[in-house]
Amino acid sequence: MSAPWRAGEPKKIVIVGLGLIGGSLAKALTQNTPHQVLGMDIDDDSLLDACSCGAIRGKAGPEDLKDADLIYLCVYPEAALDFVRQWGPKLKEGCILTDACGVKKLICQGVGELRGQGRYAFVPGHPMAGKELSGFSASDPSIFVGASYLIAPGEAPAWAVETVAALAKAMGFGRVVYTTPEEHDQVIAYTSQVPHALACAYVMSPRCRLHKGFSAGSYRDVSRVANINHVLWSRLFLDNREDLLEELDELQRNLQTLRDAVAQGDEAALQDLLRRAAEIKRSEG
Repeated sequence: MSAPWRAGEPKKIVIVGLGLIGGSLAKALTQNTPHQVLGMDIDDDSLLDACSCGAIRGKAGPEDLKDADLIYLCVYPEAALDFVRQWGPKLKEGCILTDACGVKKLICQGVGELRGQGRYAFVPGHPMAGKELSGFSASDPSIFVGASYLIAPGEAPAWAVETVAALAKAMGFGRVVYTTPEEHDQVIAYTSQVPHALACAYVMSPRCRLHKGFSAGSYRDVSRVANINHVLWSRLFLDNREDLLEELDELQRNLQTLRDAVAQGDEAALQDLLRRAAEIKRSEG
């Protein structure tokens, strides 16, 4: 299989899916690397906008996919697997295929089953950046600055992993974190999926409609990600069902412990719980 990319050598990169993450990747790669960046999207308006602002050089066609040096799959997990099923056998030898999906076990298992005679190198990835808006119009390469880029290398060749990591650094990511699909999904359930579930549950209170004039930073911090892409996040929740349920159960147990202390008027127990929480936050950030 092909050797590592040589520094400064322009390559052909195709980004499949020009939403928030795909559009931001396109802009960051175009601004910070010498590579030719092309795009694919089912929404013609997103393609037009991406071309008009210079995020991509043009729309990628079938021949571009066959000739691509690297392909980013920035679509829903099932759509990513559909792409691999259709195009995997047609990609050239040494093409790096990577993804930006928020779950890794499903993707890694699926690509492994579909690999067949594919000659590409698959590097599972996850840019840990985003915001509560979606679509190409919300794309912004500055969301990557200082953020973490997760890679679950698996059996990917070292040169392909190094290439994806180097591109992440070139785009402004602050660090590359190496993990396994299992660790990724377990920790992401806690750091990303539970906060989204919590925010949605929080704003479902009838008091949410009364918050104006009574709310400040605490309300904004907890409720921010409730402005959610419901199609994407429902899929991510279900694709990571076991790990998410484990974390939701943990959250419920902790909330119940706090509730019991309040219900019983046990100020000593309540202070101890809040003190422990504050110590954990100060220690872990």
